Amino acid sequence: MIVVAGEALIDLVPQDAAGTGSTGAKSAGGGTGLPALAPRLGGGPYNTAVALGRLLTPVAFWSRISTDAFGEALIDGLRSARVDVSYVQRGPEPTTLAVASIGADGSAGYSFYVEGTADRLFTAPERLPDDVRAMSFGTCSLVLEPGASAYEELMRRAAARSICTTLDPNIRAGLIPDADAYRARFKSWLPSVSLLKLSEDDASWLGGTPREWLASGPGAVVITRGGEGLTVFTREGGEYSVPGERVDVVDTIGAGDTVNAALLHALGVREALSADAVAGLGADNWSQILDFAARTAAITVSRAGAEPPYAAEL
Repeated sequence: MIVVAGEALIDLVPQDAAGTGSTGAKSAGGGTGLPALAPRLGGGPYNTAVALGRLLTPVAFWSRISTDAFGEALIDGLRSARVDVSYVQRGPEPTTLAVASIGADGSAGYSFYVEGTADRLFTAPERLPDDVRAMSFGTCSLVLEPGASAYEELMRRAAARSICTTLDPNIRAGLIPDADAYRARFKSWLPSVSLLKLSEDDASWLGGTPREWLASGPGAVVITRGGEGLTVFTREGGEYSVPGERVDVVDTIGAGDTVNAALLHALGVREALSADAVAGLGADNWSQILDFAARTAAITVSRAGAEPPYAAEL
């Protein structure tokens, strides 16, 4: 089983008359110039868990989810994707909201409403199940306290048990009050990370290089380059790239999260869920893995919101 740990939230996505994300969305009423906003299930870790479930990989989600109507919808979304929710904590606090803005190229930006919300009050369970093969972390959950420290504790405990750990920082700069402190904290995680995946923008914001990060612990670093594709750097000195899949982009919501799931799924199929196994994969394996991730993400960006593909679509 793969465990995905982190936030679950609601994306409020601009809509046009046809019901798809658009910068030209019509006003919800009264000529205010404001777009109509449609709620979508989301959150980086949540999307990753759903994508893994849709790929038919055994997966569990660890988080704290509200008992409000949004929280019930989030739980239903996990169950419909065959995600194990037995470790999900519940609480009366409201669900986090992320208001998305969609650029002309389909890229998404976000404003967050996080004060007093359920997902940031997650507490680490006393023990990890014996059948956990890998754990995935990232995004807002590693920023917002007190939950951030609980997720960090889980990451370190998993690494101490030689469980494969993956990290997607998925930087949301507006949520980070002290950039330098976060960068230092990020570096402190790397000895506990088996696979680091991040976007070009994240890499630029963090200010390091793949080779510097590899020296601290990960077996491989995967960099996503939007429509241009993906590149992996391995601890053994390998560097392999694949181009992106050409599709008509509706929006990029959930694209990186889909890549996370695709990487975990493909590594699991190859029995390569460890830092050493990841580091030792060669050109043929990585080309196949990255190509699968690119194809999977291409389907997600071709439709509105975070809607990763099912196994049958691939």
